[in-house]
Amino acid sequence: MADELNGKRIAFLVANSGAEQVELTTPWDAVKQAGATPTLVAPEKDKVQAFNNDVEEGDSFDADVAVADASADDYDGLVLPGGTTNPDQLRVDSDAVGFVKAFAQAGKPIAAICHAPWTLVEADLVRGRRLTSFPSLQTDVRNAGGDWHDEEVVTDANGDFTLVTSRKPDDLDAFSKAAIEAFAGR
Repeated sequence: MADELNGKRIAFLVANSGAEQVELTTPWDAVKQAGATPTLVAPEKDKVQAFNNDVEEGDSFDADVAVADASADDYDGLVLPGGTTNPDQLRVDSDAVGFVKAFAQAGKPIAAICHAPWTLVEADLVRGRRLTSFPSLQTDVRNAGGDWHDEEVVTDANGDFTLVTSRKPDDLDAFSKAAIEAFAGR
């Protein structure tokens, strides 16, 4: 996968606290290894506190840009890491929801793992789409018009944008591979 994303910029949108660390760092490293430049976007251009298993503080990272100052026009794709509280915070942030919607409206791929589809539900981007998520979200996804499946990774390219979703950290290898394929235009 080396160099297949050369010259591409991929945004990673997380709350300033609550992202599941491995769901941020594993796809981040994968897109870097594929030649892309990842950018950390958060509600505040400040410290981002990641967590392990939702409750144990992990590492902290510096956000590169505040979501209110970010534009989907500057990126080739979007990754939404999970964690329970991360997407719960993002889905009530109008700038974050608008940022996600802008990727879909521009026809740019979005990759979301674990609880991150909550933000997609809020952005009204799951209606008529085939996707997966952490199993506890399946009712939310279905109630929002999504076609939920219990699969390692689901890629839905039947719409204006490609949507890649996965269930949990155990699926990260498949998720990262499918996201890179979507960002590469395959």
